[in-house]
Amino acid sequence: MIRRSFFASLLFLIACAPDSAPAQTPPTPPPAGLQEAVFAGGCFWCMEHDMGAIPGVVEVMSGYTGGRNANPTYENHPGHYEAVRVRFDPSVITYAQLLERYWPLVDPTDDGGQFCDRGSSYRTAIFVTPAQRAEAEASKAAIIASGRVNGQVVTPILNLGRFTEAEEYHRDYARRNPARYAMYRAGCGRDRILRQVWRR
Repeated sequence: MIRRSFFASLLFLIACAPDSAPAQTPPTPPPAGLQEAVFAGGCFWCMEHDMGAIPGVVEVMSGYTGGRNANPTYENHPGHYEAVRVRFDPSVITYAQLLERYWPLVDPTDDGGQFCDRGSSYRTAIFVTPAQRAEAEASKAAIIASGRVNGQVVTPILNLGRFTEAEEYHRDYARRNPARYAMYRAGCGRDRILRQVWRR
């Protein structure tokens, strides 16, 4: 079941209007020398914005993964997570370092969504290839052991399946719609809640 709180839905409708071109394009392979990682952390606009600011990250793409629908769309993605595919230069940032940067961007104690966005699509998760699993599990264990989180870490490490790129109007949303994005982020309380969850 995919749902937002009433307030989040209102913010989302305001933020999305009048953009409505639900065209999807097939995924492209990563350029030579780059690696990929896939993360879920609630609204993919926010994850795209925050992870795109990390040095060494070359591209962040919003999309859907983890469900059974062969052709998910924003209006129809049951079982899927809103996620981002991060392409990064391993000579600048390693996968382990990227994992370290991911954790403080999310509330890993919330298994019902993120911030004002509620429902299974907005849960956190790290999607891994077989080669990435050990580092992801080690990163989660380190976060738990660190005592930095106010609460129990519930973010799962899941096998990566098909990643479907989101519709064009969802991509690079914060850059193209800065005022709407700022209103949505502030209204959703993301940064305020992160300050409460993470011990500095």
